Amino acid sequence: QVQLVESGGGLVQAGGSLRLSCVASGRTFSTYAMGWFRQTPGKEREYVAAISWSGEITYYAESVKGRFTISRGNAKNTMFLQMNSLKPEDTAIYYCAAKYGNPTSLAYEYSYWGQGTQVTVSS
Repeated sequence: QVQLVESGGGLVQAGGSLRLSCVASGRTFSTYAMGWFRQTPGKEREYVAAISWSGEITYYAESVKGRFTISRGNAKNTMFLQMNSLKPEDTAIYYCAAKYGNPTSLAYEYSYWGQGTQVTVSS
C-alpha cells in the first residue's frame, strides 16, 4: 500500500533551520505532485508549499515565502522542505501529501498523507 513517512522535525530556536524529508513508497510517484501542510491544535490544516512531479514548479504560502524551500529528490519519491529563519508561529505538526496531477494548495485534493512530524520553534 501507499505510505508516506516524514522525518526531520524537532525543537529549534527562533531564527534557526530544519530540513524535513518525506519518503513515499507503494507506487510510482513520478506523475504525482506533492505538498507540505501543517496543523496546530484547534486549527484547520494549513497549506505550506507544493511541488510538481518534475520538481520544476513550486508554490508557497505567503507566510513562508522566502524562508522555506520545497524540493524533490532525483527518484521523485522523496520530497524535502528546507525551513530557514524559523519563527515561533511555524510551530506545528508538518504533513507531507501526494496527489495525481498538478500541485494545488487544497488539502482535500491530496489522496495520500503521512503521519506528520512535530516542529517546535522556541522564542
